[in-house]
Amino acid sequence: QVQLVESGGGLVQPGGSLRLSCTASGNIDFMGWYRQAPGNLRVLVARINSGGSTDYRDSVKGRFTISRDNAKNTMSLQMDNLVPEDTAVYYCGAGPPGPPIYWGQGTQVTVSS
Repeated sequence: QVQLVESGGGLVQPGGSLRLSCTASGNIDFMGWYRQAPGNLRVLVARINSGGSTDYRDSVKGRFTISRDNAKNTMSLQMDNLVPEDTAVYYCGAGPPGPPIYWGQGTQVTVSS
């Protein structure tokens, strides 16, 4: 069983930036960030594998950057130029290739003036 601990999130004005971090208790191939807005399904935002290959949701390309430190089992998501539509609970998800099998507790990101 792998534990995922998230940090970051909060309230930011449109155009602002936030950084989310996730630390895993063990080695994991895929790590990613998913978000869920009220009334919506949880969707992929960005993910990265242990080799550094990345995938991004189209709406965040050019604004969000995912990175990881395999030696420390940590992953980060730098979110720039945030817009109100980015408001959601963000979850760290991890596991082998495929849907995540481990989840963090979630952290709220609110973009509002």
